[in-house]
This record gives sequence, structure tokens and C-alpha cells, in this order.
Amino acid sequence: MRKLTTIAFIAALYASLTYVFAPLSYNYIQFRISEMLTVLPYITPLAVPGLFIGAIISNIGSPLGIYDVIFGGLASLIAAWLTSKMPNRWLAPLPPVIVNAVIVGTVLGAIANLPGLTVPLAMLWVGVGELAVCYLLGIPFLYLMERYQHVIPGLNKRK
Repeated sequence: MRKLTTIAFIAALYASLTYVFAPLSYNYIQFRISEMLTVLPYITPLAVPGLFIGAIISNIGSPLGIYDVIFGGLASLIAAWLTSKMPNRWLAPLPPVIVNAVIVGTVLGAIANLPGLTVPLAMLWVGVGELAVCYLLGIPFLYLMERYQHVIPGLNKRK
């Protein structure tokens, strides 16, 4: 039951942060505050399904509709799984940056139909926003979670 609660909490937190900061969350230049949570799989594998579910829920409100639900959810799942395999905390934010730049950038560039927005440009903008959030917010968040993981239920120490 504790594992399910942790997964649900991570999903709810991700979706809540995405919706609260919606003007920053949905655009070709995304500064999705909730993406700071993408470092959590480095600490616990329970974050992988939590982030996947959270991304799906969050992308229901996306202007790209079902495309963002499917491809954004898939991008989050792949990035979270890769993050759980990272050998050190400085590399933990890298999978979300790369995976989202490629997958979300491709979807935005191909489907968004914004003037002048090509797939490579969309990939660049998504990557820049992701890089900023994952490193400027994600790394300090990771340090905080590592420091207090022994008192937070559901956060297992990394083996």
C-alpha cells in the first residue's frame, strides 16, 4: 500500500505543479516546473510509474491534445527509466533533457503548426527549457531528497 501511495503522490504532485504553472508548461519554449521531479527515479524506482502517470494526467490539458498525452507520456516513461539507471546524481537530469527534446520537440515541430517552428528548432527550445529546469531546480531538489530520504516514506536509498 505504501508503494502505491508513493506512486500516486508523485503523479499528483507532477500534475498539480504542471497545472499551477500552466502558462510555462505548454508551449514550444517549456519551462515545466514539474520536470524538477524527473530526478526522483535516481533515488527510487517508484518514481518511474509516478512520473509516467503524472505526465499523462498533465498532458490532458495540453493544446496538442491526444498527441501530447501519448508521446509526452511515453517520453516521461523512457526518461524516468533511463534516469533510474544513471550512475551519479549529475547525470540524473540528462535523460529527461534529451528524451523530451527529441520526442516532445518532434511532436511540437510536426503538429503544433506554429509559423517558423521547425522540428529541429522545437527540439532545441524544448531541450533548453528542460535543461534549465532539470539542472537549476532538479539538482537542488535531488540533494534535498537524498538528505531527507530516510524520513520520507517510500523513498528507498539508492543501491
